[in-house]
Amino acid sequence: MIENLNRYFDHSLLTPETDHKAIIKLCRDAVKYDFFGIAINPYWVPYAKAELSESGVKIISVSGFPLSANTTDIKVAEAVKGVRDGADEIDMVANIGLLASGEFNKVEDEIYRIKKELGKEIILKVIIEAPKISVDAQVEAVKAIINAGADFVKTATGFFGDATVDMVERLSLTANGEIKVKASGGIRTLADTLALIGAGASRIGSSASVAIMEESKVTQKAS
Repeated sequence: MIENLNRYFDHSLLTPETDHKAIIKLCRDAVKYDFFGIAINPYWVPYAKAELSESGVKIISVSGFPLSANTTDIKVAEAVKGVRDGADEIDMVANIGLLASGEFNKVEDEIYRIKKELGKEIILKVIIEAPKISVDAQVEAVKAIINAGADFVKTATGFFGDATVDMVERLSLTANGEIKVKASGGIRTLADTLALIGAGASRIGSSASVAIMEESKVTQKAS
C-alpha cells in the first residue's frame, strides 16, 4: 500500500446539481480524511474557504470547465477570480478543439496567458481531455503545457471519458519530470488509484475518494 495515500486526492464535486449542503459535506470529508484538496466549481469557492479556514485542505477551482471553448479572456478572468475568492490552485481546460485540430501554438498561448496572470505561487493544472484527442495530440499538449509554464497536465474532466494507465504513462513519459501528472476521470476503486499512481500520477482527482480510502482500510486490515 502507498504511504499517505490520502494526500494524493483532490476530492472532487463538480456536478451541476451540487448545492451548499453538498459543499459543506465535501469539505468536512476532506478534513476528516486529510485529503490534499477539494476540486469545486467557482461559485462555491467562497463557501469552501469559510468552511476550511482552519484546515490545511487546499481549494482547487476550475476555468473553462468542462467544455473548454470559452474565450481566453473569460478563462483568465475565471481563474483570477477563483484565486481572489480563495482558491489555492486552478484546473483549467485547454481548448480541446484546438488540440484536436493540431493548433498547439494557440493552446500554448492561452495557457501562458493564464499562468502569467496567476503567477508562480498558484499551481495551474491543464486538462487536455485525453480520451477525446489522439495519442499524438496528447504528446504535443504536454509539450505546450511545459512551454507555457504550467505545473501539471491533467488527463480529463471526467465528463467525457476515463483516465487509463496507458494514458498516464504516456503523459508522464513526455513530461519527463518537467511537469507533474494528475489523473482524473472514472477513478472509483483502490485498484484504479494504485495503478494510476504506479503509472506516474502525482495527484488523483476523484469524487469517490472517501470510498477509496475506506476500501484501503479494509484491505490493510485483511493483509
